[in-house]
Amino acid sequence: MGLLSKLTGMTSTKQPTDDVLLVHSMLLMAGADGVIEDEEIATVQAFVTCLSEFKNQNFGQLVEDASKMMRKYPSVKESVAALQHISTPALRHKAFVLAADIAMSSGDVDETEDQLLETMQRLLQVDDRTAQTVIWALQQKYAR
Repeated sequence: MGLLSKLTGMTSTKQPTDDVLLVHSMLLMAGADGVIEDEEIATVQAFVTCLSEFKNQNFGQLVEDASKMMRKYPSVKESVAALQHISTPALRHKAFVLAADIAMSSGDVDETEDQLLETMQRLLQVDDRTAQTVIWALQQKYAR
């Protein structure tokens, strides 16, 4: 919360856009351990460049907008609540898929990532069967 917000009680009513929230879902998962390393930022950027909704968008601006949105929450982990503002069920599912993909791309999923993904599943309203299908497909993608 900034100085003006603290002193005036005024807060922004502007909701983050879906593209920023999709990037936010990936950054949350990349930083589930409390740190977002350069390699993880590069992974998120690679995902962004492959998705049609990000065509012709500036990755740095998307990350900046996602960071601004995160600062509206007391902690990064609490900023996961912003994902409930994603506008459509299809984009909620996409956010879940992208977050799970980021988690599994590292080669192993730790308990923090697992718990975060469960929270995302609930907030994004992804049913268990869909979540299991997503995880199964990603297991195939990352099988060795």
